[in-house]
Amino acid sequence: MAIHRIYAVLLRHFYDSFRTVDRLADIFYWPTIDLLLWGLTSLFIKSFAPELPQITLIIVSGIVFWLFVRRAQLDMSISLLGDLWDRNLINIFVSPLKFSEWIASFIILGFLKIILSFSFAAALAYILYEVNIFYFGFYLIPFALLLMMTGWWVGMFVNSLIMRYGTRIQNFAWSIVMVISPFSAIYYPLSILPDWMQKIAALVPTSYIFEGAREVISYGALDPRKLLYSFILNLIYISLGLIFLKKSFKKMLNRGLLSLY
Repeated sequence: MAIHRIYAVLLRHFYDSFRTVDRLADIFYWPTIDLLLWGLTSLFIKSFAPELPQITLIIVSGIVFWLFVRRAQLDMSISLLGDLWDRNLINIFVSPLKFSEWIASFIILGFLKIILSFSFAAALAYILYEVNIFYFGFYLIPFALLLMMTGWWVGMFVNSLIMRYGTRIQNFAWSIVMVISPFSAIYYPLSILPDWMQKIAALVPTSYIFEGAREVISYGALDPRKLLYSFILNLIYISLGLIFLKKSFKKMLNRGLLSLY
């Protein structure tokens, strides 16, 4: 892969992301709304259940951690859609840009946006609720990386579908990641789910992370097998996502890029 070509794609999307109000609003607006809505809800619950002193930390940390999944997936999908909306995809692929360089640029750009969005959400959580996300210490690093991995493979599947069916299914870019959220147990323990949902949750990498986060809050320690299971599942899904993405890319080229518009 050529660094200068990845940098060129990054620069193009950087200007597009940070010079338009709607893209900037997406980075800051939704974290603010989620923190206000669910954070205030957690304070309400705490007022009726003082025996749950950590409920605010559990819910607010769940909101902030879910940002890693949502932003990793959304930024990958929006980068593709941006090229489709601007009718720029043909220009990109008449250049020497490789498929791997194109995907790498999406991942890097998403990572940079995640850092920005996470920093804002972490600061806001502390200002509004005195919740310190860095309470998790070293565990914050593997949690963040594994959650981003989940966002990447979901983004790969979304992009694969867009390449196959065009912009008529573009709403998937905003909605499809929410399909795994009930099985991720973001705000509640897996034990409250029905048996059939628990079986599905065992195949969802994020469920191990959010369960692990609650272990850290409750006991100050984490069963390392949860990180291992999440990592293995993410590797499997990323491998499948790359295969599907590559096949969809080839099909898109064979059918013609104009068919996507």
